Amino acid sequence: MKLTVAYHGGTRYDITSGAHRVVTDQPVEDGGHDAGMSPVELFVGSIASCVGYFVGQFCARHDIPRDGLTVDAEWTMAEGPHRVGAIGLAIHLPHRLTPDQKERLLKVANACTVHQSLTVAPTVAITLNPHSHVGGQPPGGKTTP
Repeated sequence: MKLTVAYHGGTRYDITSGAHRVVTDQPVEDGGHDAGMSPVELFVGSIASCVGYFVGQFCARHDIPRDGLTVDAEWTMAEGPHRVGAIGLAIHLPHRLTPDQKERLLKVANACTVHQSLTVAPTVAITLNPHSHVGGQPPGGKTTP
């Protein structure tokens, strides 16, 4: 799986994956133009939408209407290092559930892929110009005078 992030001026970066594009930017108070969600908003939105999807699939399997299903997200920042410190998600489903359905729904929600990717953190490897030798040394590390 692959996607690309490209700079588009100021603090705007566009994420492209296949035929889809998401614009990210910073709020005006942080020097941006607020042309899209900030990366942090996108991060929190990713987990909230994943939970919404998993809950929606649960509802579909159990003939529970998905009309009115929403997921609200709130988060706080933490320091040392600067990061999202806590995320609270509130699932709103305007239909009555039995205690058993509620328990199973919450179990499914907690199993969403993005949440699990935070619970069992992925390895992240960051490289600089991994396929470029322009201005650097050729493969093997030797240069000729």
